[in-house]
Amino acid sequence: MGRQERIDRLVGEHALRLSERLQAHRQQLFPPNARRSLRKFTSGEVAQLLGVTDAYLRKLNLEGRGPAPETGPGGRRLYAAEEIRALRELLEKGAKHPGTYLPGRRAGDHLQVITVINFKGGSGKTTTAAHLAQKLALDGYRVLGVDLDPQASFSALHGFQPEFDLVDGGTLYDAIRYDDPLPLREVIQETYFTGLDVIPGNLDLMEFEHDTPRALAARSGQMFFTRIGEKLGEVEADYDIVVIDCPPQLGFLTMSALSAATAVLVTVHPQMLDVMSMCQFLLMTSNLLGVVADAGGDMTYDWLRYLVTRYEPGDGPQNQMVSFMRSMFGDHVLNHPMLKSTAISDAGITKQTLYEVDRGQFTRATYERAMDSLNAVNDEIEGLIQAAWGREGRR
Repeated sequence: MGRQERIDRLVGEHALRLSERLQAHRQQLFPPNARRSLRKFTSGEVAQLLGVTDAYLRKLNLEGRGPAPETGPGGRRLYAAEEIRALRELLEKGAKHPGTYLPGRRAGDHLQVITVINFKGGSGKTTTAAHLAQKLALDGYRVLGVDLDPQASFSALHGFQPEFDLVDGGTLYDAIRYDDPLPLREVIQETYFTGLDVIPGNLDLMEFEHDTPRALAARSGQMFFTRIGEKLGEVEADYDIVVIDCPPQLGFLTMSALSAATAVLVTVHPQMLDVMSMCQFLLMTSNLLGVVADAGGDMTYDWLRYLVTRYEPGDGPQNQMVSFMRSMFGDHVLNHPMLKSTAISDAGITKQTLYEVDRGQFTRATYERAMDSLNAVNDEIEGLIQAAWGREGRR
């Protein structure tokens, strides 16, 4: 019989080696003194975001109105994200209809809290949450992204490496813990993405899963399912939309996030095993949230939608599964699926989203196919947000 190894030591050794390699990789991509920044956008991209023509942007520039773009290779005019925001503010002043260029909340509109959930890893949950948060920020909303997943992939996509950047805490756990919680503003981080702030995550979030049973056993009167909603109330006036990337499990964190939510987005990979897993997840969610509702939790939502992710249109079994889902859930399935794309996965290798990387890194067809899919999904979700505020759309 071969020599046996202690699993705790072996796993610890592997974790240390992997951590060192990841740190080296991070320093290669982003040196310690470097500040991560967002690329600049072409005037064509900016015109599309604003809903105007490129010629109109040129006219504004010639008239000396708004920020002056940088001139790049080939005479391309380039705008930084903060300059896009400045253009929105300029154009909003002369708009015929309020919210044309700054489409966020108005008086009487409630904060939109969107939880992105699934019980099974690999469903595209974090990719969906990150691209949604960034696109909403580009569209002029004030967005707060919350990473509730201890694995912290959402945080990594926004420039945070938890094991190095959050050694002294700084996650949502510090604000929702039962003993001596911090004000929420103390754990909110600005990002390089204008209009998008983030509360990063790390393994500390698991402490909430451990603390909550003790608090329930002690009958302290502190309801776990209200804690996230109450904390978001501290910064409600600062944001239009909160996007929460939930962990791939139905624990106390996820239930508290669902209790705080005004909308739920369930990501689904259209394969039989994934749909079967989702079925179990929905049954458990219904049962557990029913208990929360009986205890006084608010379980009313503006909308719930299923998003088909990693979709391959030429895959026959996937098409059958999508048709099955649409026959079962009807309008609760988003019209647009998120296509499987090498462009999105390749961007993730450098811890970026497709909105961040330069399109020159991909073939034109690959990039545009992926971008069109992302924008179609995110624009459909934006329409649901506007409808929840009693508006048909922003244009």
